[in-house]
Amino acid sequence: MKLIISLFISSFLFAAPQWGNDFDKAKADAAQNHKYILLNFCGSDWCGPCIKLKKDIFESADFAQYANDNLVLVRADFPRLKKNQLDARQTAHNEALAEKYNNQGKFPLTVLIDSNGKVVKEWEGYPASMSTLGLIHEIANSIDSRK
Repeated sequence: MKLIISLFISSFLFAAPQWGNDFDKAKADAAQNHKYILLNFCGSDWCGPCIKLKKDIFESADFAQYANDNLVLVRADFPRLKKNQLDARQTAHNEALAEKYNNQGKFPLTVLIDSNGKVVKEWEGYPASMSTLGLIHEIANSIDSRK
């Protein structure tokens, strides 16, 4: 019984981190809280590697714990299905982000950005060798090298 209660509590403590969609708000939050921005370009309803990356890495407990302490998360989604379409304002916002940070239209593309909007590191696709702890390690090293 204790194990069940412990697992139940753990699922609340390490819920998937919250991804925002307002980059300007993310920059302000990152500056105020001395964090970096992780911007993920995805096609949530058509891109297999995007869906896998979200499920396997971004929704993991390890990533949630790291992200909550170190990152402001932003997702720029480009869904294709009519039922998943974003409003015109959000679509325009995501397209502007893509022009600046993903002008080749790669999916998924994950970009580590400082609070000034400068790219620190990019990850293209979902590399077969990528793991949650591997990504966390790469992010941490990228941040540490800038200190």
